[in-house]
Amino acid sequence: MNWQVVEWLEYAPTFLSGSEFEVACSFIDGYLTSRTFLVGHGLTIADIAVWSNLAGIGQRWESVRKSKKYQNLVRWFNSIDAGYKETLNDAVVAHVGKRGIGKSPAPNLKEKVNDSKDPSAPEVDLPGAKFGEVAVRFAPEPSGYLHIGHAKAALLNKYFAERYQGRLIVRFDDTNPSKESNEFVENVLKDIETMGIKYDFVTYTSDYFPKLMEMAESLIKQGKAYVDDTPKEQMRSERMDGVESKCRNNTVGENLSLWKEMINGSERGMQCCVRGKLDMQDPNKSLRDPVYYRCNTDPHHRIGSKYKIYPTYDFACPFVDALEGVTHALRSSEYHDRNAQYYRILQDMGMRRVEIYEFSRLNMVYTLLSKRKLLWFVQNKKVEDWTDPRFPTVQGIVRRGLKVEALIQFILQQGASKNLNLMEWDKLWTINKKIIDPVCARHTAVLKDQRVIFTLTNGPEKSFVRILPRHKKFEGAGKKATTFTNRIWLDYADASAISNGEEVTLMDWGNAIIKEIKMESGIITELIGELHLEGSVKTTKLKITWLPDIDELVPLSLVEFDYLISKKKLEEDDDFLDNLNPCTRKETPAIGDSNMRNLKRGEIIQLERKGYFRCDAPFVRSSKPVVLFAIPDGRQQVSLN
Repeated sequence: MNWQVVEWLEYAPTFLSGSEFEVACSFIDGYLTSRTFLVGHGLTIADIAVWSNLAGIGQRWESVRKSKKYQNLVRWFNSIDAGYKETLNDAVVAHVGKRGIGKSPAPNLKEKVNDSKDPSAPEVDLPGAKFGEVAVRFAPEPSGYLHIGHAKAALLNKYFAERYQGRLIVRFDDTNPSKESNEFVENVLKDIETMGIKYDFVTYTSDYFPKLMEMAESLIKQGKAYVDDTPKEQMRSERMDGVESKCRNNTVGENLSLWKEMINGSERGMQCCVRGKLDMQDPNKSLRDPVYYRCNTDPHHRIGSKYKIYPTYDFACPFVDALEGVTHALRSSEYHDRNAQYYRILQDMGMRRVEIYEFSRLNMVYTLLSKRKLLWFVQNKKVEDWTDPRFPTVQGIVRRGLKVEALIQFILQQGASKNLNLMEWDKLWTINKKIIDPVCARHTAVLKDQRVIFTLTNGPEKSFVRILPRHKKFEGAGKKATTFTNRIWLDYADASAISNGEEVTLMDWGNAIIKEIKMESGIITELIGELHLEGSVKTTKLKITWLPDIDELVPLSLVEFDYLISKKKLEEDDDFLDNLNPCTRKETPAIGDSNMRNLKRGEIIQLERKGYFRCDAPFVRSSKPVVLFAIPDGRQQVSLN
């Protein structure tokens, strides 16, 4: 373990000493003046130890937080609290009893933090970055919901802004009214909040439309841009072949006249676009006179039909980056060939240089990240909407049961690496399991259409109830009421694995011995046996979940999902429509213990011996099942059979 971490672990309990509290606060406040974390550039067990000791103090610490006396310490505390809240809840339980009395650190905290860090993930620096002066931006197009690829970009921008105590701008690149809507804006902001990203302000490229038009006109007057009416396909062909447009040498007057036609949205103007006059012979085709402006008469979601012309991303992005004071533009390496274009356009505009920092695009197996292709699934009713659990959108994977903490850890493990990798979903779900397993409640279910009654001849004549923990190792999960009866339900798969005369363990009860197996046409219809509670659970081979035969059992619908496409990686010439997975959703009716009528939407549980599930639709009435979405555990598909 890092020696600095060891020192902090030894120092952390100082907060619990009343006489040393103020001294400790003052010391750490000064120490954090130029730091985001206590050790290195990421969360370590040192942060968790100090944070949990502070949180365990209670009212005295809350008074300090409100007084703003130690601003660096409070800033650090709030940042850790916002970014790692679920993980830290476990830490607080370990440190603080019901009366707020300090306890020794939980033994699994070190393991939890170490598991969240990938030793192969390098700590990277932004070129030329100055502490306190860095400004980065996350610039999504409001043409869809954020997906896991966007999440990487957003979280990396957050990371660098916090690391250098700089600014983070959220800017909507709203330059294509045909694809954009307020729905997407609202949900992007929702996703940003879900990921715990704190930004300085929100802007829109459309805020700068007047200035962008002025710049385009200025470049036309300087001879650095021209208006072209070449048909689209011909223009594409000429760019590929390095052939100059017939309009390239138009006079400034001719260009300005056509520019006015474009602004007015006239029939003549609609035939034109503005192109930068760069270099048609450059081997880098992005420099072959890219389009700066094009016409579009569709109303804009923010400003209606005020404009008939809109800037392209290539033109607007460098301009607004420079204008807003962005120091470092994080872009995925798929844009590498366009970096030269970005710098050339800035140069022609006479604006200051913005450093580009590249990171690898996040690619996941069996996954489409193209918003155009995802939109096809929505429009063709192949999924419910953009929040469908089969979608790689932030809302989709969270709805399936992913904790945001797992997503953050997964992204930061990769860092800002430029290596192109096809990532497995299993790695993400493995991280998720480590977060949910220590705290999620345990419940029991059997499959409705595949169950067998087990009659216990010496079972209780009158049913009785015991109050048991919902999680044997996490008191915070609460309690549940378990009913014990002389007739209980077993899954058919368990019943078929039992031999006559065998002793088995009924979980949370004790042992039982099978005396008779009744069958009809080769199908088991009933088991008869007797309790043997004095038997040792260590000697039995089968440990079986069960439910009492009572009216209060809860109807369930257990839902499994599969990938939308059947090919691990689509090549450029692959049509995704030829690789659709024919079956991507499977619903299995089941019955659950009576406590499950209290589940809340979004609550994550474990159905013992079946897997982890997220409650998507809670109990309303007995005729309507509780809907539970199966959560992958990183090792294998959840089995409901």
